[in-house]
Amino acid sequence: MESVARGGTRWKRFAVVMVPSVAATAAIGVALSQGALAASFSVSGQQFKVTADQLDGTGFVQYGAMDSGKSGNHPVAVVGMESAKITNLCQSVVVPVPVFGDISMVLKAGGKGSPRVEAKKLYIDADDLRANATFTNVDIGVSVDRTTKGPGPAKGDKYVPDSFAQQADKVRFTDVKQRAWATTAGTFKLSGLGMSVKKGKHECY
Repeated sequence: MESVARGGTRWKRFAVVMVPSVAATAAIGVALSQGALAASFSVSGQQFKVTADQLDGTGFVQYGAMDSGKSGNHPVAVVGMESAKITNLCQSVVVPVPVFGDISMVLKAGGKGSPRVEAKKLYIDADDLRANATFTNVDIGVSVDRTTKGPGPAKGDKYVPDSFAQQADKVRFTDVKQRAWATTAGTFKLSGLGMSVKKGKHECY
């Protein structure tokens, strides 16, 4: 079974099934404000942007969670994959420096002539995604605590127990543009790595 989503879309159009996941992240926000959950995952005050020509993942899971830091609590949709291969990866973050102004850090890897970027046990905490997506053998509406095809919830993630999730044997994203708060991986192999630091805003998109 394959499910296909096409076009440059935000989360609400990326897949209709993500609506329950958004509701789940809202419920987490309420639970946090009432002290029912401890927000222990600390993120920086800056989001970062990522683009890729193509991402092929195996063992896919997606669920709602909450990242937190000094800048506050941030509801996210977590994408977890047992393994992933990424073509033409770009990651950028803009850091405002008092008096001096904005500083952009840009990382690129897996471009033309280089092997693809490889990651294992990859988790991406994002609040905006635009891509074309193809899912293979997808299960929609499974409990996050009973997923079997992906790596399962990341250790330390804060989510509502038994809340909505989806999983698939495989996933392919093309023309990826996403904004995220955090990315973690067991291993991250970056072939053809290049990094630049520039004054001003120089983002991947």
